[in-house]
Amino acid sequence: MKKLLSILYLILLSPYSYSENSPLDIDYSIISETITNNAVALRERALSDNLSVDIVESLTTEVGPRRMGTEGEQRAISWAIEKFKELGFDRVWTEEVLLDRGWKRGEAKAEILSPYPHNIVMTALGYSVGTNGDLVAEIVEFKTFAELEAVPEGDNLKGKIAFVSYSMSDFKPHPNQPSMGAYSEGTKARSRGHVTAAKRGAEAIIIRSVGTDNNRYAHTGSGYGYEEGVKKIPAAAVSVPDAILIQNILKREAPVIMKMNMTSEIIGPKKGANIIGEITGREDSDQYLVLGAHMDSWDEGTGALDDGAGVGAMMAAAAFIGQMEKRPKRSLRVLLFAGEEIGFYGVNAYMKKHKSALDKHILGAEADGGGGRVHTLIPGVGETALLVINEMHKLIAPLGIVLSNNNNAKGGSDMSVLGEAGMPALNFSQNSNDYFKYHHTPNDTFDKIIDEDMRYLTAAYSTIFYLAAEMPIDFRE
Repeated sequence: MKKLLSILYLILLSPYSYSENSPLDIDYSIISETITNNAVALRERALSDNLSVDIVESLTTEVGPRRMGTEGEQRAISWAIEKFKELGFDRVWTEEVLLDRGWKRGEAKAEILSPYPHNIVMTALGYSVGTNGDLVAEIVEFKTFAELEAVPEGDNLKGKIAFVSYSMSDFKPHPNQPSMGAYSEGTKARSRGHVTAAKRGAEAIIIRSVGTDNNRYAHTGSGYGYEEGVKKIPAAAVSVPDAILIQNILKREAPVIMKMNMTSEIIGPKKGANIIGEITGREDSDQYLVLGAHMDSWDEGTGALDDGAGVGAMMAAAAFIGQMEKRPKRSLRVLLFAGEEIGFYGVNAYMKKHKSALDKHILGAEADGGGGRVHTLIPGVGETALLVINEMHKLIAPLGIVLSNNNNAKGGSDMSVLGEAGMPALNFSQNSNDYFKYHHTPNDTFDKIIDEDMRYLTAAYSTIFYLAAEMPIDFRE
């Protein structure tokens, strides 16, 4: 208790009233006048500077899609190294990440042959095998992945195409964003359906795209890989309108026959890399505040929302802090991970390499929810540090951000691997801006970025991580 009181006495409870000219005019008692002045100035700069948007534009224009193990990823690595240097980061380096399997998407075509002929919009799910020519079979519908799992293993689906028609709209959305629970439910069939269906004798699996749109394009995504000893069957997603069409045909109670042709191909191992930029702390240079995003994207759009927006926000937030008159007390490390879309390859490699120094990772967070504004800050810190987070939050409250009553954050996406291993973390929950309409589709492109929202997103990260870098807090305590 004495330690807690001494910490709060040193860094809290200094009154400060921000300028009347501020668009976010508010009075509050907070941390220390010097740190407060700097944090407010930093917040205001982020709100008026389009750097994060410019970074996304550069990435999507000069690099484009960057799935791990492709030439696009290699272009992205070179781009990130140069961009970090341009932004003034002291140290920039890469760390190799091995991918056990590469993949060529090829083409995917489908049509209903009977009882009513229709062309179907379909895309291969990541790392699926092809059909080896035309595959013609009857469709059997399962409204949820659980229904498919309930079928006994064996030959019950022999000669059939399993169709999981689950819709995210079956779940009630959060007022500001579709329920992550709804998305997670949809990814069960996307990630495990090919093995589950194969164990029941199916020739292929198709799923309704995991998204909230009604556009006639399909959402890709990745499976967990094939299981040794289980037949490798093709896996694909159909557009939402086509999934509804198939359901309507099935209602006629006549066999629905589909022909599908996929030229997808699994190829040999590939090498990628995590790209790391660091702004060295002026005092505690071996203590790291880590800001994460994933560099890889799916290959059908340009990865603007998933996760170009995260890359732009994190690079810009750290750059703003590094460009202040006085360098941050602790080091800032921006981690651009490889292979998030296909199973956390990059962060697992990072964890293996840096596990012995995890205690030097003071606090972490990841931006991987598009370019929308933050609406809730969720901490995941020690009891003493939580009181400090309460005070830090007051400086981002004018951005429309509330503080969660929970204290269970793990950092989000890749960063959760470090959070689960004991690193203190923050989750910045974002407004979706129709994120699930676009991600994993050809429509994940730069025009979906909203400049003002990106500035608000960047302001939230830069303000909080500046405060965390400056204050003598052990966020584990």
